[in-house]
Amino acid sequence: MKIARFEHEGKVGYGILEEDTLFALEGELFGKFHRGPEIAPLREVQLLAPVQPSIVVCAGLNYMRHIQERGLSPPKEPLLFFKPSSSVIGHLEDIVYPALSQQTCYEGELCLIIKRPARGITEGEALDYILGYTCGNDLTARDIMEKDGNNTRAKSFDTFCALGPCIAIGLDGSNLAIQSRVNGRVQQDSSTKEMIFGIEKLVSYISQFMSLRPGDVIMTGTPSGGLCPIQVGDVLEVEIEGIGVLQNKVVAPK
Repeated sequence: MKIARFEHEGKVGYGILEEDTLFALEGELFGKFHRGPEIAPLREVQLLAPVQPSIVVCAGLNYMRHIQERGLSPPKEPLLFFKPSSSVIGHLEDIVYPALSQQTCYEGELCLIIKRPARGITEGEALDYILGYTCGNDLTARDIMEKDGNNTRAKSFDTFCALGPCIAIGLDGSNLAIQSRVNGRVQQDSSTKEMIFGIEKLVSYISQFMSLRPGDVIMTGTPSGGLCPIQVGDVLEVEIEGIGVLQNKVVAPK
């Protein structure tokens, strides 16, 4: 099942996506729901970021080949950082290239959506706390990261966390093909089975020190190939098996 957050005729809501048609989601996204009447063909609605998270928690250096291309050593525990909710955009929304950077890169990632409050849960419980999965693009101003010596500014610009196009429910996130493209050219081509720390480990580990809320997002890390700088005018795509394609264009700051 695929769930989409959308805007149609001035109204924002959640719907159930079947083929190219959107149906109403009746009930509660984080509770019980069912398919309602048809809303519109997908081409007639604007897809929005699938959730409005209170926080986005990101796992760094979680694919071995990505670690090797960076010339680094693998972490012994998940390496985490955060992206603010103000950085979140949806499918087909523009990524604004920051005026402060001359070397901004993309990172395609599998993202999971938290379903219910999670605090101190075990790895065996983790999957029960996941609503579903979406595609993510973690933009990074690498020149700023090198200058600052940390991720805070480099990862936090507005539009630097693209999510979408939908939430896929019922997937096994542990073995999904993931691919990123720049102007149609494949730059990342991997599988989530290559993650060093799996989904259950990440959710449990994070919940030991912070409370996760419904709608919060965990980005699970990026494969190799995401170090290629992007330019204004580039079209970025992240495609994950069973979810779909997240597409965004890079534009100049106003």
